[in-house]
Amino acid sequence: MGIREEIFYEGGPHIGDLIINILLGFTVICLPLSVGAIVRAFWLRYRVTNRRISVTGGWMGRDRTDIIYSEIVEVKKVARGIGLWGDMVLTLRDGSRLELRAIPKFREIYDYINEKVVAKTGKSVASASR
Repeated sequence: MGIREEIFYEGGPHIGDLIINILLGFTVICLPLSVGAIVRAFWLRYRVTNRRISVTGGWMGRDRTDIIYSEIVEVKKVARGIGLWGDMVLTLRDGSRLELRAIPKFREIYDYINEKVVAKTGKSVASASR
C-alpha cells in the first residue's frame, strides 16, 4: 500500500496574466503574447503534490510532464504582475529545464517545492532563487 498523494496546489495560470496580455494585444505588436496567454489559460494546468509536480499543457492539453522532487537541483523564480503571480524554472539532474509560467501563489509553491526537495535530497534549492 503506497503513501497517499496530497495536493498542495492544482489549477491553471493566474487570471491576471491573461488580462494584462489581452490588454497588451490591443497594441498589435504584443498580439503574440496575447495568443500565448489565451492558450495557457485554456490548456495549461499545474498540479503540485507531496510526491511530484505535474504540468499538463500543449495543444488541447495533450502533453503531460511529471517531475519528482529528487530530480530537482535548482529552482529560479521571478515575480510578475506586481508580485501577484510568478514564473519558475526547475532545473533537473540531467540538465533539462521545466518552465512554470504565471503561477498563482508562486512564493508559497516555491517554499513548498524547496521543502520537498530538502526532504528528498538533503539539499536546498533556495540559494539558487532570485
